[in-house]
Amino acid sequence: MSDKASNVTWHEQTVSREERERLGGHRGCTIWFTGLSGSGKSTLANALDAHLTLLGYRSYVLYGDNVRHGLNKDLGFSPEDRTENIRRIGEVAALFTHAGIINATAFISPYRADRDASRAMQEEGDFIEVHVHAPLDVCEERDPKGLYKKARAGIIKQFTGIDAPYEAPEAPEIVVHTGEQDVQACLQQIVSYLQGRGIIGK
Repeated sequence: MSDKASNVTWHEQTVSREERERLGGHRGCTIWFTGLSGSGKSTLANALDAHLTLLGYRSYVLYGDNVRHGLNKDLGFSPEDRTENIRRIGEVAALFTHAGIINATAFISPYRADRDASRAMQEEGDFIEVHVHAPLDVCEERDPKGLYKKARAGIIKQFTGIDAPYEAPEAPEIVVHTGEQDVQACLQQIVSYLQGRGIIGK
């Protein structure tokens, strides 16, 4: 029997989430961008972060590659490692939410069950799933990192959309069609949702 999680105690914060949100002037939440490589997740997350910061809100982006450089550098791309990758990110995102920060995650997160598990870590309404939808051929045409070309050539194995599955969300809070709309239109769709939910002001 493993003792990795034994003899640990949860410590309550002296400063409450409500106090942090009151000081920040907005609610904390996680905006979970999911979609194929090249669909525009990082571009949108970065645009949202810049927009919120300009308005004086506290926000932060957890980028897939950046997290794999540090926190998750021990993980590969097997189904098991992908699940653990998202589990860790889900935990970190929940901490950001409770700190009263609007945090965005930009990960392919291909498995529906893994995203649902991350949603379950948070309170109702705190997890906002955004399906960044773009057809595979559009993503391949963009191919900003040259990954599809390598996957098609067999250099990269288990690449989502080519020889590994992507399970699209069944009921996301938001769907943006980046193959049809520009960044500003997609950004406005997300901002309008946040305003409508009272997470940020109008």
